[in-house]
Amino acid sequence: MILVAGATGVLGSEICQRLRQKGMQVRALVRKSANQEKLTQLKDLGCELVYGNLKDADSLKAACEGVKTVISTATSISSRQEGDDVKSVDQDGQINLVRAAAAAGAEQFIFVSFPDKRDYPNMLNDAKRAVEKELESSGMSYTIIQANIFMETWLNPMVGFDFPSGKVVIYGDGSQSIGFVSLHDVAQLAAACVGHSAANNKYLTFGGPENLTYRQVVEIFEEMDGKQYEIISVPADALKHQLAHASNPIEAIFTALMLDVANGSPMTSTEIYATFGVQPTSVTDFARKALLKS
Repeated sequence: MILVAGATGVLGSEICQRLRQKGMQVRALVRKSANQEKLTQLKDLGCELVYGNLKDADSLKAACEGVKTVISTATSISSRQEGDDVKSVDQDGQINLVRAAAAAGAEQFIFVSFPDKRDYPNMLNDAKRAVEKELESSGMSYTIIQANIFMETWLNPMVGFDFPSGKVVIYGDGSQSIGFVSLHDVAQLAAACVGHSAANNKYLTFGGPENLTYRQVVEIFEEMDGKQYEIISVPADALKHQLAHASNPIEAIFTALMLDVANGSPMTSTEIYATFGVQPTSVTDFARKALLKS
């Protein structure tokens, strides 16, 4: 049995789908307040639903009973409810889950994280590092997927990359290389890591199949879209000023992440793609699908 925490999220639900396609037994950890349509989708996939909350350590005991592997993508950033914050969910809640899994005799814990962003400290980075440290001492075989910058997040109108209108925001001067990765590839990797010997006690730093600058990405979209985009560049210095004067932790987290994007995040993951049989998604692949939907 595989327990998936964060199962109602975009990444978590796709991991559930990929596991079920492989014929694996999946238990989805969900909250009673979760969206009913998403719960129905998980049921239709053949997932067993178990109700619990990362903030309630006692509720995790039954969820972990009989589980061999745990996969966690849960975060307060994308699905925050009353009482949720980075400390209570992304740090303490995840640690509650690690401890519950270990106490229940789980053998493997797969945690979706991101590379250490120590240049611009923030609470989310601290939370990821704390959970990783807990996993290292848990006694379980751990697999920590340090996923790079998601295409679906950072090449999206919601963060200013508004390709449907032909107006895109880029962070920094757009000249630094980034190994943009698709969340679909991260889902593939997480599912492939289950029971895989090459995943035992490993940090898998995972980026896309190519390193491109923001401006090269814009060129790919422009060529495919047949028009030139207006580019608005947010200088790194402006982001540093914003970070220094952030009014709340969430603003600080997102500004720190913007600075990480501005500084570039190149990554080579060829060996990981080959070892785990993940079919890579290029920025060109992503752009083609995104433009068809727009």
